[in-house]
Amino acid sequence: MELSILNQAGVATGKKIQLNDEIFGIEPNDHAIYLDVKQFLANNRQGTAKAKQRSENAHSTRKLGRQKGGGGARPGDLKSPVRVGGGTIFGPVPRDYSFKLNRKVKQLARRSALSLRAKNGQIIVLDALNFDAPKTKAMAEVLAKLNVTGKKVLFVLPENNATVLKSANNIQRTNVTTVNELNTYAIMNSNAVVLLESAVPAIEATFNA
Repeated sequence: MELSILNQAGVATGKKIQLNDEIFGIEPNDHAIYLDVKQFLANNRQGTAKAKQRSENAHSTRKLGRQKGGGGARPGDLKSPVRVGGGTIFGPVPRDYSFKLNRKVKQLARRSALSLRAKNGQIIVLDALNFDAPKTKAMAEVLAKLNVTGKKVLFVLPENNATVLKSANNIQRTNVTTVNELNTYAIMNSNAVVLLESAVPAIEATFNA
């Protein structure tokens, strides 16, 4: 796939870039994408929800009524789950939601996500992204020039750039990541993926496996 390279002003530079079809042009595997997104969300769950069971409730164990002759079910103590303030039946307990996923499945998922964005014309390649100082206004102007204002936009850089990151921090739906941190969830959770020209070789070297 061949794309025109734009500058920060959204104007074509006249240069073109050839994207690797093994990464940006495969038939997307929906199930691999589903598994990778599921793992990402599961691994980020705290798993600290907790409800007190019957044995953990700080109530008296005194029997509340006679065993027989009350006209109803046999009464228990205040810890009984059927009473207000009693223990919780099958309540949540702290647990680990994370699970493992094969490396090849994750690679396939990321290539599928990038191919899906490329297929839908949602990938933009910039020659560079430079700001003199961290300014939200400067990043907002870039978004406006690229016609992606208000959309979920993911900027992919070859390496960390504090100036770009701080410029995008206060803009809703705009995220900045590096090639090493690029994941399927971030790609699928965006309407437009903006790649720096220098990041493309790194992506192809990382995901071409």
